[in-house]
Amino acid sequence: MEKTIKIHIMHTGLVRVDKALPFHGLYRNPIAFTGLFRSEKNKITLPVSSYLIEHPQGTVLIDTGWNKTIRKSNWKELGLQVQINTGYLPAGWSVDERLAKFGYKPEDIDYVLMSHLHCDHASGLPLMKNAKHILVSKPEWQIANHLPLVYLPHEWRGVDVQTYNYQNSNVGPFHRAFDVFGDGSILQVYTPGHASGMSSTLIRGSNGKYVILAADVGYSNDSWEKMLTPGICTNRNYAIQSLGWVKEMAHDPNCVEALANHDTSTDQHSITLPL
Repeated sequence: MEKTIKIHIMHTGLVRVDKALPFHGLYRNPIAFTGLFRSEKNKITLPVSSYLIEHPQGTVLIDTGWNKTIRKSNWKELGLQVQINTGYLPAGWSVDERLAKFGYKPEDIDYVLMSHLHCDHASGLPLMKNAKHILVSKPEWQIANHLPLVYLPHEWRGVDVQTYNYQNSNVGPFHRAFDVFGDGSILQVYTPGHASGMSSTLIRGSNGKYVILAADVGYSNDSWEKMLTPGICTNRNYAIQSLGWVKEMAHDPNCVEALANHDTSTDQHSITLPL
C-alpha cells in the first residue's frame, strides 16, 4: 500500500477583530488594529484553524484554537485582550471535539506543534495536555513567558510544553527550520514578524508537491499577494521577508495549497500527499 500524508484543515473557533488587524497597510491609523475608539462597523469575524496531519511516523496537530472556557466568558480567558479580539466556539468546534470526528483522543496525538503562542492558537492547549509531545520553538517560548500583556501564560499552565531549536536549513526566509521526523517531510519553518519565534509548517510529498500552513504570516492569500503585513508585528521588516517567502512558495507549480490560518475563504477540507 502506498504511504501517504493526510492533512485535515479544521476550524477550531472564530475570532472577531478590527478589520485593520489582518491588513496593516490598508489603514493610516497606526493603532486601528487595536479597535480603540473604533465602532462595531469596523469589526470582522474570521475563522481560527488547526490542522491534523496523519503521517506514517506519527499523528501531528498544528495549533489548538480556543479553549471551551471561551463559551462562558471571554473575559475569564482573555482578560484585557478582549479589547483586541473576541472569541467564539460553537458546539462541536473545540479541538478535542474536532479530533474525535477523526477517531482520535488527545492522548493519541504524537506531536502538538505550536506555530506561535498568541491566544487564538494556544487557548486550547489544556484540552491537549495529554498528547505525547507538545512543542514550540525556543525563541517563541522565551518571549511568550516574558510579555504577559501580549501572551497569556495561564493558557499553558499545567501543560508540559517542550521546546525545539531551529537549525540551519536551505528552506525559509531566514534558512532556519526544525525537521519534525528527520526526513524532510514536515518542517517547522522560521517565519518571524507577526510573532518573534513563529513557524510555518511545510509538508512535502515524495512527488515534489507540498502544502504550506502559513500560520499568521498573513491573514489570507491576499496578504502575500498584496504584501500586507498583519497589524500586530514584533518586527515588520521580518514580517515582509516572511510574506515574500510564502508568496514565492505559493506561486511555485509544486505548491498544492498555501493556507493562512484565518482566511475566510478556506473551508474545512483534506489534502493527501504521497510519501
